[in-house]
Amino acid sequence: MVGKPVIKGTRIPFELVLGHLAANPNLDELFAAYPRLTVEDVKAVLAYAYAAVAIQHKRTSHPAATEVASTRA
Repeated sequence: MVGKPVIKGTRIPFELVLGHLAANPNLDELFAAYPRLTVEDVKAVLAYAYAAVAIQHKRTSHPAATEVASTRA
């Protein structure tokens, strides 16, 4: 996991938590899959993702970069 952010005190990568939440936003199932996670850990992952998106948005000046593809039918 060199260079990838992980949950403090674990080896669980943020990317894994975000992927799980994107595929299945059920927190009960997330905590069942990763019993060491806490609500505070999930909040930290989401805050990190929010900051990463905000930084990328500031770096990008193209108007189309603000559009997000919807997965809704």
